[in-house]
Amino acid sequence: MFTTVSSHACRHGQGKLLLRLLVLKNARLCNSNSSIGKGIRSYATEHAHHEARIENIRNIGIIAHVDAGKTTTTERMLYHSGRTRHIGNVDHGNTTTDFLPMERERGITIQSAAVTFQWPPKSVLPNGQESKTINLIDTPGHQDFRYEVDRCLPILDGAVCIMDGVKGVETHTERVWQSAHLSNIPRLLYVNKLDRDGASFKRAVQEAAARLKTWPLLCQIPWWQKDEFVGVIDVIHEVGLRFSKNSGAMTVVPKETLATHNPALKDEMEKARLQLIDKLSDQDEGIMEEYLERDINVSSGTIKKAIRRLIIDGEAKFTPVFAGSSLTNIGVQPLLEAVVDYLPNPSERPELRLITGSKTVTFSEFMETAPKKKGAPHQKPEPVLSVSHVFKVVDSGARGLMSWVRTYHGSLSRSSHMWNSNMHVFEKPQNIMHVSAKDYHDIQTLPTGHIGAMTGLKQARTGDTLLTFPGHQAQAPEAYRSVRIKAPETPPAVAFISIEPYTKTAGDKIVDALQRLSREDPSIRWHKDERSEQLILSGMGLLHLEIAQDRLLTHYKIEKETAIWGDIEVEYSECLFAPTRPHHHEYDRALRGVAGRAACAVLLEPLEACHHDTLLESSIERDGNVIHVSIPLPEDTDELPFDTETVRQQLFNGAIAGLSRGPRRSAPVRKCHVHITFDPEKDWSKNSTGGHITNAALFAVRAALKEAHENAQVGILEPFTNFTIHCPEEASHAIQHDISSARGGQVMEVRKPEEDDYSGSVDGQGGERIDLTRVYVPPDPYEGVQSLRDEGKKMSGSVRMLHIMGKAPLKEMMKYDGHLRSMTGGRHTLTLDPGEFELVTGPREKALALEG
Repeated sequence: MFTTVSSHACRHGQGKLLLRLLVLKNARLCNSNSSIGKGIRSYATEHAHHEARIENIRNIGIIAHVDAGKTTTTERMLYHSGRTRHIGNVDHGNTTTDFLPMERERGITIQSAAVTFQWPPKSVLPNGQESKTINLIDTPGHQDFRYEVDRCLPILDGAVCIMDGVKGVETHTERVWQSAHLSNIPRLLYVNKLDRDGASFKRAVQEAAARLKTWPLLCQIPWWQKDEFVGVIDVIHEVGLRFSKNSGAMTVVPKETLATHNPALKDEMEKARLQLIDKLSDQDEGIMEEYLERDINVSSGTIKKAIRRLIIDGEAKFTPVFAGSSLTNIGVQPLLEAVVDYLPNPSERPELRLITGSKTVTFSEFMETAPKKKGAPHQKPEPVLSVSHVFKVVDSGARGLMSWVRTYHGSLSRSSHMWNSNMHVFEKPQNIMHVSAKDYHDIQTLPTGHIGAMTGLKQARTGDTLLTFPGHQAQAPEAYRSVRIKAPETPPAVAFISIEPYTKTAGDKIVDALQRLSREDPSIRWHKDERSEQLILSGMGLLHLEIAQDRLLTHYKIEKETAIWGDIEVEYSECLFAPTRPHHHEYDRALRGVAGRAACAVLLEPLEACHHDTLLESSIERDGNVIHVSIPLPEDTDELPFDTETVRQQLFNGAIAGLSRGPRRSAPVRKCHVHITFDPEKDWSKNSTGGHITNAALFAVRAALKEAHENAQVGILEPFTNFTIHCPEEASHAIQHDISSARGGQVMEVRKPEEDDYSGSVDGQGGERIDLTRVYVPPDPYEGVQSLRDEGKKMSGSVRMLHIMGKAPLKEMMKYDGHLRSMTGGRHTLTLDPGEFELVTGPREKALALEG
C-alpha cells in the first residue's frame, strides 16, 4: 500500500516525515461514510476548538487578489483534513465558506468565513501525537471589501498568501500583503494555478521579490512532465510529491527514483536546496555551523527550524514559497504541512499591546504600571481576568447579532460579566459558540488564543475591547476603564446610493435595517439628508453597494417597492483652501430636561504633511482628518475636576460629527486639521454633561466651516482610482486618448508584458536591498521552445497585448469595463485599485456646480 522509504532518506533524518506523508496519502479513508470518518468530523467540529492546547493552535487567514484561488484552496484543505466529505466547487456554488446566496451566485467571497479543522487527521497519527487545530479565515479578494480583510488580519497569527501563477502579483495582492505587514503577520506564499496555460512559476517568484519586496525561500519547485503539471518537488526533504488530479492522492517519489527517471529534475532539486541553504546560512548561525561541518548535507530539521526563526517576527524579510494547483488537487497537503511547521501558535506571537490614554504599552507593562486605587498606593491594581477583542459583528438572522471575538488573555465563559471599554458598559453573553462557516456549535468557554462568537451583546461593535474582573462589579476599576486594543481604521466611503421611502412606516423599517447593516459592516455608512429627506447609504465602491442593497432586500426583508432607489454614484468630499479664524462656541441649552453649559474654541486649517510629521499623542486621525484637543491645566491646581480622557473623547466626537457634512454639498470634509481648545476655567461648569461638551465642539466646527464657505475657501474632492488595462496594441491609442481627454484621467505608463524587468534591486520589507539577479528560480519548462513559439506568433500576425497604467476619477471608471468592451472586442482586462481624493478643478468643477 505504501511506497518504500529509502535507507538514504532515513539516514538524513527524512524517514519520519516521509512516513508521515505516506500515511497522509490514505487519510481519504477518513472521509468515507465509516464511523471513523464521522468520528473525526465530530471531533473537529465539537471538541477540538476548545480542548486544543495553545501550542497546538494555528489561527491563519487566506489572503489574495480576487480569483487567485483562496476558496478553492480552502475547500481542498477541508477535504484532505477529513472535515468535509466532498470537495466544494466555486463554479458549482456548493463551497463551505462561500455560503451566502450572493457569494454562490457571483462566484466570489464577500464576507470572511471561519472554519476549523485538524491537521494531520487524528486517525493517521501514531499514539501520543496530537493534531494541530487550524482556525482558518477565508477573506475576500475584491478591493471593495478591503475593510473586511483589514479587520480580520490583526487577530490572526499567520497567513497564506495565494498568487495566481498566470497573472502573478496583482494589485490587491500587494495591498493585503502590506496590511499583513502592518500587523507583523508571518506569511507563506503559495503559487497556485500552475496547471493553466501561460503559468510561470519563475515569473511569479520574481514578481514576488520585486513587488512584495521579500526574499523568496523556495521550499518547493514545480514538477512538470512534458507540458503537464503533475506535482511538486520538496527541496528540503529531497523527494518528489506526485498527485492524482481526481482524488488528490499523493505519491512520495524518493530521490533515487527521480535520479533514474528524470536526472535533470534531480539536479535542479539539488541546486534549489543548495541555494536555499546558502541563503539561510547568511542569516542563521545554526545552518552555517552544520553547513561547514557536513558540507551540503544539512538536515531537513535544521533547515525548517531556520526558516521558522526567520519568518516568525512577521517582518516578511523572507517568505517560504510553495507551488501547486488547488483545482486539480496538487500541492495542498504539503501546504498544510507548512502551516503546521512554519506558522506560529498564539503563544509565540508578540505580546498584546494596549492603548491607555495617549500611550500604547504591552500587556505586561500595563499590569506593572497600572494606577493603584486611590488611598491605597501600595496595593496592586485589581487583576484583569480576561482580555478579548471584537473583530467582527454578524447578523445571522435566527440567532440575531453575533460578535466574533479573539481571546488574548484569560478565558471567557457564558457567565462572564464583560466590561466594554469602548462603550463603557457591562455586557453578558447569552451563548458562546465555535464558528464553522454557516454552522455554530455551543461551547462552554473560549480560552486564550481561540476565536469564537457570542450572542447577546447589545452594544458591541467591530473594534471593541472586552475585559472581565473578579466579582460582579457595578463599575469597572478605574485603572482599566478606558484600556483598549487598537481598532482597525475604517476607510473613507467613495460611492453612495439614495433611498427615498414612500411612507414613514417604510422609512422606519429601512432606518432600522441600515442601523443593523452598518453595525455589521462599519465601512457602510448612512445618514439622512437634511434638505431632501432622503436616506444616503455610502460604501467602498460599486460592488460593495450592490451587495449592501441586495442584503437590505433579501436578508432584512425590505420591499423594493416601498422606496425609490437611486443609482450608485460617486461620493464627493469637501476640503479647506485656507485656515479659518478661531471660533468659540458656547452650548447652553437643556438636553433631555437637564440644564448645562459647555464651550470650546476651534481652529480649522488645510491638512499638510507637517501635521502628520508632528502628530501629537493627544491627536487622532479619522476619515482623512487630524483632530487635536488641547486642555490646558490651570496654574493654581495640579488636578482637573473631570476625567480628561472622557472629555477629550467627547470633543473628538463633536468634531467628527461636525466634519461629517460640509457646507457646500453636505459631503464629508477631508484633509482638514482641527485644533480644539477646551479651557477648564472658562468652558466647563459643574452642570456640564457629555452632550453639552460634544455639541459645543459640533457647533464650533460647523460655524468655522460655514464662514469658510462664505469666503469661497471650500473646495470639492473626488475619489480617484489607479487602473491597469490589459488590451490589444491596436486599441491602446484610442483607450489612452479616451482616458486623457474624455475621462479626466492620466496615463502613467504603457508597456508590453514581456518587458517586465526583474533584473534590478529593490528595498525589502526590512530595509535590506534585494538583488533580484541573486533570486534563484528554476526555469519554466520549454523556455527556449516557448520563445520560438512567440516569434512564430509575431510572424503570423497574432494579437500583441499591452499594459496601460494610470489614474482617473472613480466616477469615470466604475462602469468603464462595458465601454472598453466595445473598443477591444472583449479582449481586455480592467483592474481598479483605490487611489486618493483629489481636488476637482476646471470643467469638472463647473459641471458639479450645475448639478448642485
